[in-house]
Amino acid sequence: MDLKAHVRGIPDYPKPGILFYDISTLIANPKAWKYTVDKLSEEIKKNSPSMLAGIEARGFLLASALALNLNLGFTMIRKKGKLPGRCIRYDYELEYGMDCLEIQADAINPGQRVIILDDLLATGGTMSAASELLKQVKADVISAACIIELDFLNARQKLDMPCYSLISYNE
Repeated sequence: MDLKAHVRGIPDYPKPGILFYDISTLIANPKAWKYTVDKLSEEIKKNSPSMLAGIEARGFLLASALALNLNLGFTMIRKKGKLPGRCIRYDYELEYGMDCLEIQADAINPGQRVIILDDLLATGGTMSAASELLKQVKADVISAACIIELDFLNARQKLDMPCYSLISYNE
């Protein structure tokens, strides 16, 4: 299946000069969404994870569907102040400032094999920060996966783990 045919490009969002790759049209199509979940499930199974971690917000859609499909647990990695209870945080630099990710302190057991999921891999900053956050709670971060990768931004150079993607854009 040509998944690119199900991804909508929205120019100048969220700011001028940015082409936003919108997966809303992909997940609205049951055949395309099932194909996406099945293909990523095949790849994820190879690594024998015990937990999936989804990055806010579209990563939640992907991680929860995959966790259900693979009979795995799912935990959320969110922006600061969005999770209840005691949280562990990781502050990181963006191209334009600072940001923070959090996970609930009891979401991961030490040594648990975790795969990080998001809808899109662009610069790799958020994915790298999620990996560092998971390492703080002593997770064994084994890989990452996403639906879309923007190859021209060279994010894989920033990652300290393998990453799998279904769609890549080179410009």
